[in-house]
Amino acid sequence: MPVTKKVGDEAYSGSIVKKGEMTGVVIATGSNTFFGKTAKLVASAGGKSPAQEAMFKIGNFLIIVAVVLAVIMVASIPVAMPTVFSITLALGALNLSKKKAIVSRLASIEEMAGVDILCSDKTGTLTKNQLTLGDTTLINAKDAQDVIKIGALASRKEDNDPIDNAVIKALKDQSVLADWTMEKFIPFDPVSKRIEAHLINNNTKEELWAIKGAPQVVAKLSSDPDVQKKVLDTTDALAKRGYRALGVAESKDQGKTGTILGVLSMFDPPRDDSKKTIDDCKREGISVKMITGDDTAIAIETAKKLGMGTNIYNATKVFPKNLDPDHVPADLEKLIAQADGFARVFPEHKYAIVKTLQKQGHIVAMTGDGVNDAPALKQADCGTAVAGATDAARSAAALILTSPGLSVIQTAITEARKIFARITSYTIYRVALTMNIMFLVVLSSILLNFQPLTAIMIVVMSLLDDLPIMTIAYDNTYVSKKPIRWQMKKILTTSSILGVFAVIQSMLLLFIGYMSVKNPGSISIFQVGNLSQLQTIMFLQLVAGGHLLLFVTRQTRWFFERPFPAPILFWAIVITQIFAACACYLGWFVPRISLWMICEIWIYNIAWMFILNIIRMIIEKVQK
Repeated sequence: MPVTKKVGDEAYSGSIVKKGEMTGVVIATGSNTFFGKTAKLVASAGGKSPAQEAMFKIGNFLIIVAVVLAVIMVASIPVAMPTVFSITLALGALNLSKKKAIVSRLASIEEMAGVDILCSDKTGTLTKNQLTLGDTTLINAKDAQDVIKIGALASRKEDNDPIDNAVIKALKDQSVLADWTMEKFIPFDPVSKRIEAHLINNNTKEELWAIKGAPQVVAKLSSDPDVQKKVLDTTDALAKRGYRALGVAESKDQGKTGTILGVLSMFDPPRDDSKKTIDDCKREGISVKMITGDDTAIAIETAKKLGMGTNIYNATKVFPKNLDPDHVPADLEKLIAQADGFARVFPEHKYAIVKTLQKQGHIVAMTGDGVNDAPALKQADCGTAVAGATDAARSAAALILTSPGLSVIQTAITEARKIFARITSYTIYRVALTMNIMFLVVLSSILLNFQPLTAIMIVVMSLLDDLPIMTIAYDNTYVSKKPIRWQMKKILTTSSILGVFAVIQSMLLLFIGYMSVKNPGSISIFQVGNLSQLQTIMFLQLVAGGHLLLFVTRQTRWFFERPFPAPILFWAIVITQIFAACACYLGWFVPRISLWMICEIWIYNIAWMFILNIIRMIIEKVQK
């Protein structure tokens, strides 16, 4: 809302004059202005993406394993990993755009999955940003509409002033305004702190001065001390409840004295979806803190209506004047962690709040719409520019909302958790399968002096593995009820243990097949004619077993429980397996094997699928 300035006050660069004029003296330029400080904070804000760090850790882990094994293979290099990550995030961004949220930085999607604190602006995000009249306190009027009528007469609709609009809108019968002609209009100024309108009734020719303004100023029009006291007491009571007060009076002597009709209360009502969204956030493990430039009483009253915590502090009182937002005192850090919100905040306060929470280990989302929000939006893990935000806020934000309210953010967080689950399941699969291939080749060479795969098999297997796996970006997944983050120890432990058992699975089949070739007749069930056929067997086992392993890694429960695989993922794997089976049966790229042998390999892999699933569930239970 517009603020009033009088002689001696400071006006910040970038301000817009809503009404009136003054002569000013420049007292600061460049980085010494509030604009300049904000720009400096924007330049220093930002950090590394958890997704980037996770990818580096996963890649380094696989590189170390490859170096230790001293083997370089096309199939062991996770060439599809960056592609899968990018496609999954891009499809997530597409889904969010359909839900009125535009992603300007892909990495912010997976960061949203781990958000545990949401710092939300009040006006326009939690509230409608539409001033509405509340109860009217009558002083010398018989009816609230009589007070509102005089207030509406002291307004000009063409000015599009938020206060005037709220008063005019509250008048039930607006046709009465046509009965009066405005002869003179004296707009609000910081000295008089009131609006006056000289009106003449078109029918009776009655003259009237309609006055509205600051209650303490309007109260002085009355000579009755009891009336003045009632106006001031009403104003104080409204302020404690978070309401703004507007005094209304009428005068017959050009505004020198007058009759106090009443006091109008005004508030910015909460959005219809705000309370439900905040409740949903709480259930999903997200704490919502209100960060607003409004008065503390207004912030507390809004928090009460929304079911939020009311432990809200006045930032101008608890933050030191010479605050270094990058180095907050220890006692203030503790206060920031415990507070439910802050009122009367400046840009450096918002920035300091976000950065302090991040230092305490939180992943922070921040909403804002103005230039003053830009530093905090850029510093936040998921800076969100709300609908109608300035260009500065949009350029600093990672997520831009095209519809008002918090519900879009809550939807974005839910979508982010789905995306995170897809990326995690692929990561576990990729690490486990890579270990399986590398160890199989190395152990087979050392123990049996046998190469289980030809070069062409490795290339074909890479295509059959990686291309369908990209459809994991569309997979159905369980949505976590709490914030989720990259837990590299857990992910690498899970994938390594599954990888070890996958190696046992492959080595056991290889050993059985090798013994069948070297000692014909020693194994009655699984008969392999020669070592070339054994290579084909291992090729099919890795292709089929690898994709069945994906069904295990995408779940923390039984693979046949909900959520079921997305149709595009399921059929991509089915078609791939049909192609692989045909290639083995018809001799495409690989030596031919019998249909019965293909069935035996599939039975073997399915049996191991249940074994690996049990192991996965045990790992999950132990790591909880």
